[in-house]
Amino acid sequence: MSSPSKEMVLDALRQVIDPDLHKDIVTLGFVTEVTSCDGVVKAVINLTTPACPVKDQLRDQAKGFIEALPGVKQANVEMTAEVRGNQAPRKIAQNIRHFVAVSSGKGGVGKSTATVNLACALAKTGAKVGVLDCDIYGPDIPMMMGLFGQPEQKEKKLIPKENHGVKTMSIGYLLEEDKPVIWRGPMVHKLIEQFLGDVEWGELDYLLVDMPPGTGDAQLSLAQIVPLSGAVLVTTPQAVSTFDVGKSIGMFKQVNVEVLGIVENMAGYAIQGKVNGAKPGQSVEIQKGDRVETVQCDADGNFITVVNIFGSGGAQRLCEKHGFPLLGQIPLNPAVRVGGDGGAPVVISDPEGPLSQAFMQIAGKLAQRLAIREHAELPILQ
Repeated sequence: MSSPSKEMVLDALRQVIDPDLHKDIVTLGFVTEVTSCDGVVKAVINLTTPACPVKDQLRDQAKGFIEALPGVKQANVEMTAEVRGNQAPRKIAQNIRHFVAVSSGKGGVGKSTATVNLACALAKTGAKVGVLDCDIYGPDIPMMMGLFGQPEQKEKKLIPKENHGVKTMSIGYLLEEDKPVIWRGPMVHKLIEQFLGDVEWGELDYLLVDMPPGTGDAQLSLAQIVPLSGAVLVTTPQAVSTFDVGKSIGMFKQVNVEVLGIVENMAGYAIQGKVNGAKPGQSVEIQKGDRVETVQCDADGNFITVVNIFGSGGAQRLCEKHGFPLLGQIPLNPAVRVGGDGGAPVVISDPEGPLSQAFMQIAGKLAQRLAIREHAELPILQ
């Protein structure tokens, strides 16, 4: 039996539907190559991001439909990716495809921690990623990425300092240790403009911009200087934090920047232990603030419970109110703090751990949201 024709293979691949764009991968233009010879069929599927969370699902479906064709002895499906990026015109940083602001309503919620871990997670998928530290008054990115000292300069441009596959730039590299930044708004605007235009970023798929907390000059300046693809907001479940995030949502709406979703940090602390010699069904009483909770032990005496130190459900309520997704929740865990203080974000220091996997899932959802947004702006050839 002869090999199927290219047209037959493409017809088979039209059965593979992208779950986010709701069209088949042939119509979307994702199938960039099809060859068929002596029963061996090869197909190349080029997605819109290397961090696509349904990449394996699409590959397996495509392979299955090709193998079902008569005459096919072997099906090889290769997955590639190309971030097309924000098509809005800009005067500077033209090789950066997506600018994403990472912001919060108040300080101390783990915004910089989320930024570095999401950047490292995206880089691990093969994406070209950078982090711009725009938290002028508290530049923590250098410490969290394990980078110090003055950046090199080449042809009047600063060279980003790089670690963990992520390029970074921060005013923290340019200041003496412990020296504060005491600047007015116009100086902040000028610095952001220089960090975008006078830094040799090269080709980047994603530039995550770590913003200072609140709704001040830096956020407004960034939105004026470059076309933001969207913003990620970081909060804790605490009411005062989600209240302040509501103000950030309003600010981004006023400057026509889409909120891509919320990351809820410090979402509960897991207490676990073991009662030696415990009998099956034995319980242990745990004091949780003003109440006592009874937790059942398993057959080996192990128990676990979650203490919602900052409350629960705050981010979910915000998302439901404003109509965007909860990208993920990160529980309180000392490993996150240790990684940040030591210059190796938990995605790097414990790549197989549950916290790392949570950040990887959030990064996938973020890339997915950006891919949907960019595809909506592009014409689709029928």
